[in-house]
Amino acid sequence: MGALIGLVILVLDIVAIVDAVKSSMDTGKKALWIILVLVLPLIGMVLYFLIGKKE
Repeated sequence: MGALIGLVILVLDIVAIVDAVKSSMDTGKKALWIILVLVLPLIGMVLYFLIGKKE
């Protein structure tokens, strides 16, 4: 069961990173969001979808 949760988090992290790269944010903000998602996978992904997509 833990492996399935890990796989779901990985897929959602990849989706968040791809979405950040394709967004219209400036390069600095993109880089910060990508680093946040990579360093804190679960928390960074949740924060990106709650806060980052609004920008």
